[in-house]
Amino acid sequence: MNNRIETIEELESLYGNVGQASLVKEAPQIIPQYRSFIEQSPFCSLATTGPEGLDCSPRGDVPGFIRVHDDRTLMMPDRRGNNRCDSLKNILRDPKIALCFLIPGSRTTLRVNGEAYLSVDPELKSSFAEQSKEPRSIIIIKTHAVYFQCGRAIVRSKLWEKDTQVDPSKLPTPGEVLAYLSDNEIGGKQYDEEWDGRANKTMW
Repeated sequence: MNNRIETIEELESLYGNVGQASLVKEAPQIIPQYRSFIEQSPFCSLATTGPEGLDCSPRGDVPGFIRVHDDRTLMMPDRRGNNRCDSLKNILRDPKIALCFLIPGSRTTLRVNGEAYLSVDPELKSSFAEQSKEPRSIIIIKTHAVYFQCGRAIVRSKLWEKDTQVDPSKLPTPGEVLAYLSDNEIGGKQYDEEWDGRANKTMW
């Protein structure tokens, strides 16, 4: 691959000046308008970094599951998962964190950059309980930059339009992936058939 961009100057020459709106929209704190996005979002991507590299994981819960504690602090419960703890391990070694919130039906997304740490405070965990089940830890996020992202990506992808949804039966299943990678030692049809039951018992 030739014609690589090697410098910031080359990049800026190619893309031109940053629009005023793109700069004005960024704030270090959570303004009331940005709080509204966070409180109505049921999903975000969580990006972290560590010695092994970058990690980005999906986080979803009831709308507003990420709590606005004050105008510079967010709190995210860490619910049941696969116990890999990739994001949490990264946070312990490098606090830098980034979030991208999606709101179904909205073409606007919200981005947050900051630093995070983990808390296992009993009262705090209890306040996040769902169906009498507490998260095992809480990710405390101190914001450095909060800003909305324009809707071009959502519009181009037609993300919320029903006629663009993919039929899940046309995609490989988790069981098929596991069977392929483990030479059929784990996974397979039984894994897929039992997933709903397992997930329902460990959702929270």
